[in-house]
Amino acid sequence: DCNQRGIDSGRLGWREFKQAAYMTKNILVVIGHPDPAPARYGRVLAQAYMRGAQSAGHTVEVIDVAGLDFPVLRSKAEYESGEIPPGLREARAKIGRAQHLVMIFPLWLGEMPALLKGFLEQVMRLDMSGGGARPLKGKSARIIVTMGMPALVYRFVFRGHGIKNLKRNILGFCGVRPVKCSLIGSIEGKNPGPREKWLNKAEALGKQGD
Repeated sequence: DCNQRGIDSGRLGWREFKQAAYMTKNILVVIGHPDPAPARYGRVLAQAYMRGAQSAGHTVEVIDVAGLDFPVLRSKAEYESGEIPPGLREARAKIGRAQHLVMIFPLWLGEMPALLKGFLEQVMRLDMSGGGARPLKGKSARIIVTMGMPALVYRFVFRGHGIKNLKRNILGFCGVRPVKCSLIGSIEGKNPGPREKWLNKAEALGKQGD
């Protein structure tokens, strides 16, 4: 839990580790950084996660939100009954196929970037595959968030409100359980050690399918 359990180290208990060791998953990695530059740290984290997942035999698909073309929802009618834009139909199909969702993005103004929020508003607004009120039931997720401030400051001072909204009011509302969080703070510091450490953790999470 982002708020109550603090920063997730990416470690599994023994029972979960044994289960992960004998089970491969269909994993969808959603890269939520609006900047397509490959050097963005979140993109490097995504590559590390995918490298680990593929090495363990997991099937990995990717949605790069920066490369998608879709309009912003502007009315209640669009939200409730509008057609999914053509540019997002394949993205919705990938969400439907996935067993585990991994969302990686930077913290902007306390929450996810607007482009990622707009993407979720489009793809999560309609019943997916006849799933009713919880169309993503049976799927799990991990949220990986990078930020300039120390992660503990975001957790205790700001109470992680933006991430809790994604965890409970979007993913949880759609039936995704469990949703785990990894908060990576102070990424703009001069010391590269913590960033390298988190790349290793991301790769380990990928191997575990977590």
